Amino acid sequence: MERRPNTDRPPKRRKRGKKTDIAKTALGAEPEKRGRNKTAPKKAGAAPRELSQHVKTAKQRKYSSTLWLKRQLNDPYVARAKAEGWRSRAAFKLLELDEKFSLLKSGARIVDLGCAPGGWLQVCVKAVGARGRVVGIDYLSVPPVPGATILEMDFLGEDAPTRLKEALGGPADLVLSDMAAPTTGHKSTDHLRIVALAEAALDFAEDVLRPGGAFVCKVFAGGAEGELLARLKHRFTAVKHAKPKASRSDSAEKYVVATGFKGQA
Repeated sequence: MERRPNTDRPPKRRKRGKKTDIAKTALGAEPEKRGRNKTAPKKAGAAPRELSQHVKTAKQRKYSSTLWLKRQLNDPYVARAKAEGWRSRAAFKLLELDEKFSLLKSGARIVDLGCAPGGWLQVCVKAVGARGRVVGIDYLSVPPVPGATILEMDFLGEDAPTRLKEALGGPADLVLSDMAAPTTGHKSTDHLRIVALAEAALDFAEDVLRPGGAFVCKVFAGGAEGELLARLKHRFTAVKHAKPKASRSDSAEKYVVATGFKGQA
């Protein structure tokens, strides 16, 4: 007996998704199917991509402060400084300068102008050993650094040079200046402030350095030109500029390194 199809049930309809208009996709390309995306194959020799940390913007925090905090959290030198026990990433700047110019010697007397937060002091104390002497000065409060003498006062104060000489107990082998004046946003004003600090540091260096000593000073783009650079070349046998790798690439800071002090004029 022939079986007839049941005509009482309506035929099943196939569900169709919404048709995508290819003309509306980017460059008329075939739209991708939804679902899990397959991981693209990695190129040979490609370095692993580091995940950057995101910083939430707080109500009472300025946007510039948020950017600075994000840069700090994602800075490899900041992470390395914490891992190795340095107080700041600036320690690596001095280590690089010493590797290039052989500035730090055992038993030396060193002055660090603008020593906060103490990273350079740590490097100096480790280099000079028990026979050396390291003195730092800053108007900001700096936690004690074992092996270093720290003066909490303004370097531009009248009695600052005398206090530094007393703490040194003799002529200095190296004068370091990592001082930087607060910026105003006005280029001409900021330039004058930077040059004034560098000149004050050089005045002190010429007064306390022994013959053959060295002077390192932070400057910015164009900060060690003209009269200051002429003075350095006149009083030292070699004057060079250097930008350590630990300095941020977007920063205009550089260091002028003067070696071979010719002695008192």
